[in-house]
Amino acid sequence: MLFRTRFYLDRLLQGTRTRDFKTLYFVPSSPSNKQMTDTASPDPTSRRDILITAALPYANGSVHLGHMLEYIQTDIWTRFQRMRGHTAVWVWADDAHGTPIMLSAQQQGIEPQQLIDAMKIEHERDFVDFQLSFDNFHTTHSEENKACAELIYARLKAGGHIATRTIEQLYDPEAEMFLPDRFVRGTCPKCGTEDQDSDACENCSTTYDATELVNPRSVVSGATPIKKDSEQFFFKLDNFETMLREWTTGDQLQPEISNKLKEWFEGGLKDWDISRNKPYWGFEIPDAPGKYFYVWLDAPIGYMGSHRNLLGDNTAEFDRYWNADSTTELVHFIGKDIAYFHTLFWPAVLEGAGFRKPSGVYCHGFLTVDGAKMSKSRGTFIKARTYLDHLPPEYLRYYFAAKLNNKVEDIDLNLEDFQARVNSDLVGKVVNIASRCAGFISTRFEGRLADELSDPALFAESAQAADSIAEAFEKREYSRAIREIIVQADKANQYIAEHAPWALIKEPGNETQVHQICTLGINLFKNLIVYLKPVLPGIAEQTEAFLNIKPLTWDDAQHPLLNHGIEKFKPMIKRIEKESIEAIVNDSKEDLQTTETNSPVVSGPLADDPVSDEIEFDDFAKVDLRIATIVAADHVKGADKLLQLTLDLGGEQRNVFAGIKSAYDPANLIGRQTVMVANLKPRKMRFGLSEGMVLAAGPGGSDLFILSPDQGAAAGMRVK
Repeated sequence: MLFRTRFYLDRLLQGTRTRDFKTLYFVPSSPSNKQMTDTASPDPTSRRDILITAALPYANGSVHLGHMLEYIQTDIWTRFQRMRGHTAVWVWADDAHGTPIMLSAQQQGIEPQQLIDAMKIEHERDFVDFQLSFDNFHTTHSEENKACAELIYARLKAGGHIATRTIEQLYDPEAEMFLPDRFVRGTCPKCGTEDQDSDACENCSTTYDATELVNPRSVVSGATPIKKDSEQFFFKLDNFETMLREWTTGDQLQPEISNKLKEWFEGGLKDWDISRNKPYWGFEIPDAPGKYFYVWLDAPIGYMGSHRNLLGDNTAEFDRYWNADSTTELVHFIGKDIAYFHTLFWPAVLEGAGFRKPSGVYCHGFLTVDGAKMSKSRGTFIKARTYLDHLPPEYLRYYFAAKLNNKVEDIDLNLEDFQARVNSDLVGKVVNIASRCAGFISTRFEGRLADELSDPALFAESAQAADSIAEAFEKREYSRAIREIIVQADKANQYIAEHAPWALIKEPGNETQVHQICTLGINLFKNLIVYLKPVLPGIAEQTEAFLNIKPLTWDDAQHPLLNHGIEKFKPMIKRIEKESIEAIVNDSKEDLQTTETNSPVVSGPLADDPVSDEIEFDDFAKVDLRIATIVAADHVKGADKLLQLTLDLGGEQRNVFAGIKSAYDPANLIGRQTVMVANLKPRKMRFGLSEGMVLAAGPGGSDLFILSPDQGAAAGMRVK
């Protein structure tokens, strides 16, 4: 209750609270008061109106740091746009429908409504405490979303984009029910991985129909399902092929995503099954008793539902953003695993229903921790709340910003590097500037900055960096922005160290010089906080109080504070101690124990990846490492990460699929030697048979290096 009160009081700053549809929502002015406090007054002709969304967290479990990677990325871009004077409205919601919700509620002995209500409260609390500046967080299980979904369905149907077909579906003969997605598990028909969901494989990311599963079993009864005819509704995606071919090659998508989508066009666009039989937790389709909208139809429509909830009765404003002729921007931040839905189905649905298409769909990669998939058994499957119990949000926000770029690459949270970088950059470089200079201003100069700067050219250089840093934020090249900011911090620290005001002040007659040096230091610090404000809003707020100024805008980097009174400096940030990192990992292991014994939930694609049992040296000695020459290398059609290699072991050749595509051009590999596991059991993949494993090391992405033997080593030679 305390959290709800704080959350709604914060939202009251944006407008009038109104009650409707059993939900509290807000009707803001345009732009909201909250946004205006962080914005300049831009030229009206250049002002942008941007509607921003992040992927909807699923309402059957807690938010973890993998989620927070995307939400922090979204928040930084949103805050940056507001600082530049643009109207940036961020709306999203809990994804509250589908089979996993039913299963989780069933396992916990509660109704689905109780589960999604509890999850929404928990998610909102975590988001607010991570300093996310969203304007509205709603739920897809709402009257607004129901109205939007039914309107879109009616328009698609009237436009001839919905087909009715009788298809075979899996049916549980013991439970006497059709089995929705994820009520069936089995072996992936593509790569052979066992115990996979009925709609997609976690191992190879292939999507398929439940009837294609090998050795399927019902989650309800454990029985082997039978196939039975069922009438379903399909969205005719191929009606929009011409539009999609053009749209998917535009600037609104990253090149990696555009290239990936070409494979789907080559295989032909398939109609999309948008209905499910009862029992199903979702919206019943109008005039079709017992049929429900598939969760992936109404989930992205949840962006529209949340926006309607925010605006209330202001339909004109809703239409201004969503009509087909809109001049506003619509930007989605999502993970690469849901790019297919957001870049094919979603724009086609919007086009068919007479709404505008997205201006940008920006994908990011997955989060790994210490170079491996998040793991509950290792304590690296870290919930947002577990992190917040031990460390402030600014630390993780900064680290993610320092790693993120505009490419579809996985991001690694290296816990040792995380500690070192935050301590070095934020504590040792940025905030250190203020702490070194503020004491002199307070004790020697009555808390007032000098009339002049000791080196106006250095301040001008700091101010000039604003354009390049802004360009980096705009293009979502956050890591480049952070690098340029730290360069400015290094220059400021170097200047202060060289001029040593603590030494100068000891000599009579140097008071004016010290005053101007410290005034310059405070102003350089102020500029750093301007640039870091989208990343570190909490520290920016402390800085604004310390400097006794209004909320900083981007343009404030051009104007030094002179002859201005400031407050006494208070510590803004503390070093990360190793004990805090260890506590987060240990508590995450405890979370696993609690979850397993008390309240099991259905996990998504970032489920636990348990560590294998330890092995003895004799086990390791069985691994046969051989030197191999790469005699052929080529891309693998339909694979994001794989290259197909032909390896010569000195008279014997092997075919190996290696996940090194992000780092190597196949043409540059031919003739090179590498190290491979020669006695690995061959593995049948959907691309062919892989007869070994190439060894590589590195953090991932382009920084991946195959292991190479010493010059002159012979192919086939064992590696001792």
